[in-house]
Amino acid sequence: MVRVAVIDYDLCKPHRCNLECIRFCPINRSGGKAIELSKEVGGKAFIYETSCVGCGICVKKCPYEAISIVNLPDELEKIVVHRYGPNAFKLYGLPVPQHGMFVGIIGKNGTGKTTALRILAGELTPNLGKFDKSITWDDVLNHFRGTELHQYLYKLVNKEVRVVHKIQHVDIVRRYVKGRVGEVLRRIDERGLINELKKVLAMDNVWDHKVTTLSGGELQKFTIMAALLRDADAYFFDEPASYLDVRERLLISRVIRDYVPKNSYVLIVEHDIAILDYVSDYVSIVYGEAGVYGIFSKIYSVGAGINHFLLGYLPAENMRIRREPIKFRVHAEAPEREITYKVTYISWPRMMKKLDGFELMVDEGFSYESEVVGILGPNGIGKTTFIRLLAGELKPDEGYVPTEGLRISYKPQYIRAEYYPWETVEEAFSELSKDGIINTDWFKVDVIRKLGLHKLIERRIDELSGGELQKFAIAIALAKDADIYLIDEPSAYIDVEERLTVAKAIRRVNELRRKVMFVVDHDLSIIDFIAHRVMVFKGTPGVKGYASQPLDLRSGMNMFLKDVGVTFRRDLKTGRPRVNKPGSYLDRKQKALGEYYYIAVESKEVEEEEK
Repeated sequence: MVRVAVIDYDLCKPHRCNLECIRFCPINRSGGKAIELSKEVGGKAFIYETSCVGCGICVKKCPYEAISIVNLPDELEKIVVHRYGPNAFKLYGLPVPQHGMFVGIIGKNGTGKTTALRILAGELTPNLGKFDKSITWDDVLNHFRGTELHQYLYKLVNKEVRVVHKIQHVDIVRRYVKGRVGEVLRRIDERGLINELKKVLAMDNVWDHKVTTLSGGELQKFTIMAALLRDADAYFFDEPASYLDVRERLLISRVIRDYVPKNSYVLIVEHDIAILDYVSDYVSIVYGEAGVYGIFSKIYSVGAGINHFLLGYLPAENMRIRREPIKFRVHAEAPEREITYKVTYISWPRMMKKLDGFELMVDEGFSYESEVVGILGPNGIGKTTFIRLLAGELKPDEGYVPTEGLRISYKPQYIRAEYYPWETVEEAFSELSKDGIINTDWFKVDVIRKLGLHKLIERRIDELSGGELQKFAIAIALAKDADIYLIDEPSAYIDVEERLTVAKAIRRVNELRRKVMFVVDHDLSIIDFIAHRVMVFKGTPGVKGYASQPLDLRSGMNMFLKDVGVTFRRDLKTGRPRVNKPGSYLDRKQKALGEYYYIAVESKEVEEEEK
């Protein structure tokens, strides 16, 4: 066995603890040296992996949970690709680009997806785990000789492959790209597609805007268009669906499929499993422990690969990556989900609100006790305006809001550290513990621990990453003793596994508190996973929006997807929603039946669809 010892130096605080890791280490106690404070890491703990026996005592004794130690098979050392330093993250294997094919990458945040893209793009030279030596690309080629990856890396090193990499954090573009959208894109148009892509991606409204003024969704489409305008041999897209609504996600998926040059290498990292399924031919799964190590699986067909990921077992590797499988427990015909007590909790009249030139009309409706109401619709159609009406931040111009006098817990769409009155995560949890719910065993396990927030207790709120801040904000909203919970876009910035963990946490709190929750999200898989009924928002974005009353899942999803023009089927093994190929047999059949989302299909039909 080989040991991988990782220390989170943001959490390691030797000046505030009693050095439990050093004092209780059995190797140290017997006269050896497996862990000590070292000047090389700023006077913090340093673990010698060759001396460590992997007993895990220091892991349990560390009061700040800064240490992780895992024992891995020796065989993995043959495929080690990169390590960031001593006691730092270690990457095993890489996804293998396939000529002329779209390869999706799925896995937790912090397991090496972006690192792999940077290596395959030639932006980072892998050190083969030898961080203390100078490794060249010749060494890398020798290491991969005889493997399927060698041919691609040889072309990359010899400049036979030009790579275009659409980065994950598109907001960085504002800092470095100056000028107006149209001017910038015309300068990089190497394929003569600028006018065609401008029309397909509906960029007319922002064509004369400065890049620095673009919203997150506009920046996403801008960077995708910039990548497709380049003439390259390999195209890498890191989280292309972030910031986009469902309609736009399906649009950019089709655009990527249609406009990437034939016979190119294409890699796509995406957390929306429906979109990843739609855009990919094959998938590589990365598994491991976030921030500690990551291992890339072999290539699977996209349908089978995503199912293996959700079910938690990789047959080619004979590896179990999850204790419990993730299954979507909705019947193929989608009857209305069981609500224990069909008691009306709140009701509202027809409402109207005008705001900055935008007008929202809301149909009268009601919600049951213990119900989760999902909210669907494109960006700029009034979803957040409706949530703000319920939260009491806005007053309707017509009608009234039924939440006056009720306790509201609101997780807004856009969150910032300065929104919270506390300095640290510990201070926030301590304050909220007065309400009682945060102290319950089920909340500590199903929300705090499963979201990994117990590891952030010592962290300042203004130092949290986007994903960490999102999970913190969700936990804060769920921890409050409220009558109505309003959760706006809980899946933003977090990976597919954490999205499902968040969905389970929302559903768990809802079941035990027996209140009502309104959840806005663009990931259909998440709405499908937790909602009892859905409200559908239609209209003209930025001009006028119309919100339906809460509809049963079947009617609501059919209404929404008919407007988008896309059909979904159910995966026979996991129950997850899958997008049908436009014009395929199932797509035509479901549209003819008026069933865009829930339909029982035969295995033969699914086999035909997947061909």
